[in-house]
Amino acid sequence: MSHGSPTSSHGGVTLPPLRPGPHQRRLDLIAVVATFGGLLFGYDTGVINGALEPMKEDLGLTTVTEGLVTATLLIGAAVGALVSGVLNDRLGRKRTLTLIAVVFFVGTLGCVFAPGLGVMLPSRFVLGVAVGAASATVPVYLSELAPTERRGTLSGRNELAIVLGQMLAFIINAIIASVWGEHEGVWRYMLAVCAVPAVFLFFGMLRMPESPRWLISKGRYDEALQVLMEVRNEDRARAELGEVEQLADEEAESHKGGWSDMAVPWIRRLVIIGCGLAAAQQVTGINSIMYYGTQLLTEAGFSASAAIIANVANGVLAVVGTALCLFVVIDKVHRRKLIIIGFCATTTIHGLITLAATILPAGTTRAWVILVLCVTFVFFMQCCLNAPVWVALSEMFPLRIRGFGMGISILCMWLVNAALTFSFPVIVGKAGLQGMFGLFFVIGLAAIFFLWKMLPNTSGRSLEELEESFSRGEFV
Repeated sequence: MSHGSPTSSHGGVTLPPLRPGPHQRRLDLIAVVATFGGLLFGYDTGVINGALEPMKEDLGLTTVTEGLVTATLLIGAAVGALVSGVLNDRLGRKRTLTLIAVVFFVGTLGCVFAPGLGVMLPSRFVLGVAVGAASATVPVYLSELAPTERRGTLSGRNELAIVLGQMLAFIINAIIASVWGEHEGVWRYMLAVCAVPAVFLFFGMLRMPESPRWLISKGRYDEALQVLMEVRNEDRARAELGEVEQLADEEAESHKGGWSDMAVPWIRRLVIIGCGLAAAQQVTGINSIMYYGTQLLTEAGFSASAAIIANVANGVLAVVGTALCLFVVIDKVHRRKLIIIGFCATTTIHGLITLAATILPAGTTRAWVILVLCVTFVFFMQCCLNAPVWVALSEMFPLRIRGFGMGISILCMWLVNAALTFSFPVIVGKAGLQGMFGLFFVIGLAAIFFLWKMLPNTSGRSLEELEESFSRGEFV
């Protein structure tokens, strides 16, 4: 939609058009600063990929404690995602993001200076709380500040920032390993880099505005109008004030639902579908590759120094796949079709990796075949299953249980992620790559069957139309 054309607001009222001006640049700056939270999310989850191997030697990690170091962050993330809702409601989005920056910094320092597991595991948990809180807060903050015409692209920048953070972690790990690889405690240098974007997020958020929707929910209408006039032309800002008030009322309505609503069969089915979709996204094993890619490539046949460099390809393909999804694919292919195609592609690749790891003899050919298959898997995952799953979850639930349904689904996502992340080094240590990816293949087949039978298409219809269809029992 052109910025120069009027647009329909929520409820069908025509709003004045967006016009170019300093307010557009201000909104872009806000998006850049806020997505440092997504960048931190990506860097902190990706940096362990290269840091874990030297850390194992320094801290004497076994396959079990190796899994614990990685998975503890994800358990913290589940907690952070849950508590962020309370913080967002009480403190506001701006102050919550400022606090998150502090937690990122403190958790980073704890990991960098950890003398052993007694400090490392609690520090990783604290870092995980920040990751989970950022994963829930940044998209909300951006969507509440963005105009309707730009909401998709601005909110999508957070997904792009996450994979950029992971790619930067892989690149920085490779550089540090090449330059200071012989230094004792080189993994501490890798982890320390995370403090830099945390500082940028903290000082940047001090100069950013609060969410107008949160201000209205607290009765602070004049401040809400002032914020809107920072990021809109004046006539548009005044016209949107009423819309934002209506949306704030709907947001309050969306948190009224709870466990009692599970007695309604169609609502119970939606929650089951949401939890199944969130869990299925994780059992593709994407995070196992993003966290353990260097070790996986070493197991495949690369030397340790070559593996940390080759792993950068996973980060590059993740960024390419995410960009293609956000700017080309997501609004042109029905959500259900895109997600099922994605699962078919990733499950097929799991089967090919299992065959390659079983049949090919150890050596250069085996290593390169598995690398190509891994980066192809990452590309399809990011192009078809990352953002589309999040968007489908946000569209699926009726207004009354949207907060409850999303919260339960995201909790399932983090817990399955943590379980897989803990299990990955243990299973690979006992059964090799073929055992791990064979398991992913079998689970992938089950996920495809579940989604084919249960997953509704959420694109092409309004949220109200979806709710009417689901209440009549029309899902697929």
